[in-house]
Amino acid sequence: MGAAIDAVHRGGGLFIADEVQCGFGRTGTSMWGFGRHGVRPDVVTFGKPMGNGYPIGAVATRPEILDGFCSKYGYFNTFAGTPMAAAVGQAVLDVIQREGLMENARRVGKYLKSELRTFAARHAVIAEVRGSGLYLGVELVAQGSGSPAPAPALAAAVLNSLRDRRVLIGAAGRYGNVLKIRPPLCFSMANAGQLISALDDVLMHLAEAPAARRPG
Repeated sequence: MGAAIDAVHRGGGLFIADEVQCGFGRTGTSMWGFGRHGVRPDVVTFGKPMGNGYPIGAVATRPEILDGFCSKYGYFNTFAGTPMAAAVGQAVLDVIQREGLMENARRVGKYLKSELRTFAARHAVIAEVRGSGLYLGVELVAQGSGSPAPAPALAAAVLNSLRDRRVLIGAAGRYGNVLKIRPPLCFSMANAGQLISALDDVLMHLAEAPAARRPG
């Protein structure tokens, strides 16, 4: 990533780190996602997790970048900087620290990733398990000979079957074939076990349905 950022800077661009999903300790190793890569953003954006449901967002940058933006475009926000939003944001930071949620993300995420990789050996449709902390991706591919093809239809079937088992996750990736596991930071070992059991059961049942194995 460092080399890519250097290339952007040489071209006159900025490195913007979007921490809406991977920030606030989710990766388990750093408060911010970019911290795992040893890089320094020019602009950092924060959003939904900052208020734990309350509508709030923030931007952090250097004065010279902000001055340049405002001199060209100006800025206006009806609800910016309200005391209520500030109180909510502070409360979220207090809870993350007091309850050790970044460490919980590291510990539970490490266990969850290890277990997912272990049972991936039993399911040929799992090409890879990747990520850090409570921000994991499980890539699904179609079975058969030749190079594995992305399996978005299978991913959709997995999501719906998990929902029927009262487990909610999403899908991402260029082809929509990567299961995105991004639970609350208070996710426990017991919760992880429930997810693993449900996913294992779903994949075993879908393996018996030929239509679900075909790439979409």
